[in-house]
Amino acid sequence: MAHTVAILGASGYTGAELVRLIATHPSIKIGALSANAKAGQSMASVFPHLRHLALPDLVKIEEIDFAGIDLVFCALPHATSQSVIKGLPRDLKVVDLSADFRLRDPAMYEKWYGKPHDAPELQAEAVYGLTEFYRAEIAGARLCAGTGCNAATGQYALRPLIADGVIDLDDIVIDLKAAVSGAGRSLKENLLHAELSEGYHAYSAGGTHRHLGEFDQEFSKVAGRPVEVQFTPHLIPANRGILATVYVSGDAAAIHASLARAYADEPFLQVLPMGEHPSTRHIRGSNFCHIGVVADRKPGRAMVIAALDNLTKGSSGQALQNANLMLGIEETAGLMLAPCFP
Repeated sequence: MAHTVAILGASGYTGAELVRLIATHPSIKIGALSANAKAGQSMASVFPHLRHLALPDLVKIEEIDFAGIDLVFCALPHATSQSVIKGLPRDLKVVDLSADFRLRDPAMYEKWYGKPHDAPELQAEAVYGLTEFYRAEIAGARLCAGTGCNAATGQYALRPLIADGVIDLDDIVIDLKAAVSGAGRSLKENLLHAELSEGYHAYSAGGTHRHLGEFDQEFSKVAGRPVEVQFTPHLIPANRGILATVYVSGDAAAIHASLARAYADEPFLQVLPMGEHPSTRHIRGSNFCHIGVVADRKPGRAMVIAALDNLTKGSSGQALQNANLMLGIEETAGLMLAPCFP
């Protein structure tokens, strides 16, 4: 049975990534694509790399006829999805790629995003979309809230270790490098080539990054008590990819065993042999996450290194993985693409 989907915000990077993935999906077809400023244009004119596909033209959201649409991907800017999803037909399944429904507590949303939530009733029903840890809930959800790409990377490195009690919960440092596409497609002065290339820099340091809200929420839930990590992201002059180096206190062999055991049957999470380092060049364009463990020269300390593609496993690939579950499709459908190398 074929399912028909709409992509709202298809003129952004995550929207284009969804189109790329769905193009070869055996059970999903695209029925509508929306944009704002680019409404009326073809996808081929906005994204020439997709010109070989027969796709509907971009339209405004209000022009879409949702009759016959089974699921909507909402790839809109943060703080926009709330009002849009609130206005969609209630029988539609929705996968939201923005930050609007990630935090369960409306007070925490206001703390991290600086404004009250416009649809708290929807926030209450949203299921957090870290697929490997919320499969059953996602399969029965109407609204799935995709995770932050940085938040997903850190969680894949740490959730099993917190659950198994093999690390010191008060001594966790996440040092993360993120490619520029994570900042979206809008024009920003600091993302111009001359401003960004030939160097990289920390940003949102000192506990101000919004993905800390997700770390606090999820790690504290797993541990059964408050857990606050140190987290510093860095912007690197690359188009795709996230590499997180996580410093922890614990036995490296026990840490590696915990991760290997937790992800032994996961199709997209691959734990490397002890001491091997992941690289963003080995997961580019794929829905895979590679995780490595390295023992520090100081006994009782270790590094967990995780790499994923922010646009695929960190966003659009994760969204399609969740949509597959919500539509009763094989979870891996459309997602077993090999990484692009070099």
